[in-house]
Amino acid sequence: MECWRRAACWVLLAAPLPATAGVGDNTFAISLEWLLVLLALLVSALALLRWSAHRALREQRSEYSSELIEREERLSLALWGSGDEFWDWDIVRNELYRIGADRLLGTTDVHDSVPIDVWRDRQVHPDDIARVEAAVTAHLDGRSEFYETEHRVRHSNGTWVWVRSRGKIVARDSEGKPTRIAGTARDISNDRRVARERRIASEVLRSMGEAVAVIDLDFNFVSVNPAFSRITGYLEDEVIGRSSALLDSVQHQPVFYQNIHEQLVDHGRWAGEMWQRRKDGEEFLGQIEISEVVDGEHERSHFVAVLTDITDTKRFEQELRYLANYDNLTGLANRALLSERLAHAIVRARRQDSRVAILFLDLDRFKDINDSLGHSAGDRILKAVAARLLAAVGSDDTVARLSGDEFTLVLENIHDIAAVERKAQLIIDSFTASLDIDDQRDVIISPSIGISLYPDHGLVPTDLLKCADTAMYQAKASGRNTFQLYTEAMDAVARERALMAGALRKALDRGEFRLLFQPKLDLATGNITGVEALLRWHSADLGEIPPAVFIPIAEETALIVPIGEWVLRESLVTLKRWRHSGLTDITMAINVSVLQLLRANLPELLVQMTDELQVPANRVELEITESMVMAKAEQTNHALNTLRHIGATIAIDDFGTGYSSLVYLKRLPIDTLKIDKEFVGDLSRDPDDAAITATVITMAHSLGLKVVAEGVETQEQMDYLRDHGCDAIQGYWLSPPLDAHHCLAFMRSWQPVSVQ
Repeated sequence: MECWRRAACWVLLAAPLPATAGVGDNTFAISLEWLLVLLALLVSALALLRWSAHRALREQRSEYSSELIEREERLSLALWGSGDEFWDWDIVRNELYRIGADRLLGTTDVHDSVPIDVWRDRQVHPDDIARVEAAVTAHLDGRSEFYETEHRVRHSNGTWVWVRSRGKIVARDSEGKPTRIAGTARDISNDRRVARERRIASEVLRSMGEAVAVIDLDFNFVSVNPAFSRITGYLEDEVIGRSSALLDSVQHQPVFYQNIHEQLVDHGRWAGEMWQRRKDGEEFLGQIEISEVVDGEHERSHFVAVLTDITDTKRFEQELRYLANYDNLTGLANRALLSERLAHAIVRARRQDSRVAILFLDLDRFKDINDSLGHSAGDRILKAVAARLLAAVGSDDTVARLSGDEFTLVLENIHDIAAVERKAQLIIDSFTASLDIDDQRDVIISPSIGISLYPDHGLVPTDLLKCADTAMYQAKASGRNTFQLYTEAMDAVARERALMAGALRKALDRGEFRLLFQPKLDLATGNITGVEALLRWHSADLGEIPPAVFIPIAEETALIVPIGEWVLRESLVTLKRWRHSGLTDITMAINVSVLQLLRANLPELLVQMTDELQVPANRVELEITESMVMAKAEQTNHALNTLRHIGATIAIDDFGTGYSSLVYLKRLPIDTLKIDKEFVGDLSRDPDDAAITATVITMAHSLGLKVVAEGVETQEQMDYLRDHGCDAIQGYWLSPPLDAHHCLAFMRSWQPVSVQ
């Protein structure tokens, strides 16, 4: 502006003056002309000055505008490079202006302003609004130097983005009240995700059961997790900066560790088992995996080692291998190891042209002894038997326990069958001496032995074991405490048994079973008070099969469960018919297998059938054999109690034939004892049987139980039982088993008689 003023002055000074005229009017005219010229020049100068001023102002405004544009471009460029958003909140107008929202939130309204309420309601996550408003209020009230918060805002694609927003008051009014807040917002979603992953990774490392250690390239510890301290005993401060050789064990040579270092340097990875030493000097076996860690430039920076203490695992594996091959109770070879050794013995015998003998040994009546003395005593008996068998064979022979009381011996280098028989007899003779099972009790038990030979009776282990097993059953059938050499004739018995089992499976579908009923006489009243349902089987293929033959097969094959259900239903159907005929005080006794108690849900089945047939449960008596209930006393006790609760009564059948436990007998919920016919048959001839019978009657009455005698055939037997207080009898003296029609006729025609 000043230069333009100087220029105007120079114009005035340089303007030519009019020629001098004469004095007087001419002089006045000349002066006036000069003044006009001068005035024109002055006006021109002023116009020039005004024009120059406007030009300078335009240039200045253009310069300011350029600077603003340049600054805005720089700001936009900076925001673009950082990915941040710039925001400016006009508090007075309550509007928010944003730059960079397109990159942060994917929106296109970059420079548009938006009411702050709309921004809050549409873009801020509902769960974060309170936190944002609290941070803003704290800054406006002067309680915080800056406004800063982390919250979620809505992206244009509908997802939520975590941002860190920072701002500050940039303008106030004349009263000092804030009018503008400006700041930036940055997308921190990835940062939060990375931080979360780091926290999770850190927590995983802290909670891992395996020891984790970070080692530098010189194999010095950089960091360890808590499990490392728990396993090794070293705290983190005690190992950081120290060599990993701190844990080396003397069980490995230095070259072992040197090879590991070389493999890590060459390949960046090593895995294997090695012994390590804890802080207290104790050594443990560790499973270790070491892997390299690379940096952002894919250069190796560290190693990470994961260590697991597998000492107990290895010990457990050894125990499993032992259990897989040896019997845990006796220490003898088990079935798996027996098969392996027998196979090797067969290979050697083939090469040496010799024989192999297999002795299959089963203890006679071991189950009865086990049930009477208890399972602990039974286990001690089995251990004593194992020791006696080991003492009876050579060091090259194998003694194995297959299961329960079954043992197998493998004798090699056999050239004479007579030698095998002598060995079998020697084993039997060794059991004539009692077994010492504890300081107070000695037990005498005998074995039954079956013998098979390679290659005479089979070429593979399974066939030889099968033949020896078949011979063992023949030894038991021959009176026990003896041995039998396998013959092909024994297979006929086994085949017959298998044939019978097959026919038994079809018997129900074919309708081959029937029931007979044997009445019971109450000795006090002379009335018929009940009957026992007896199962009979006439096979279309095999003819009439005695119960003593097919019942054990049904028990072994579990067919007794569906057969027993059939017996229960048919018995209750018959009882219903009799009740309709007027016999309402008759009790139906039904034999029940322990398998039915344990598997068939018998209480629910009985309730269902009695409800369906409208037969009172208190007219049902369930009979269970003594040996079966004693073998499973604890397991059957609950089922028996449930049956008693329903209303049924419980009877123990064949009492006196097994090894009864009076303790269990007292605990069981039973109502009746049935004396086996073996004792009743010799009452008049054998004083011992008479004494046993009288004792059982007295004992039962002392326990509040009724007594029923089976197999009564003579008047003498009936008189003895009556005189000693027996409650009821059944047998041919009263009536043989009858079908339902004839039994009904017998009971309806029966007249109460005095049995005194």
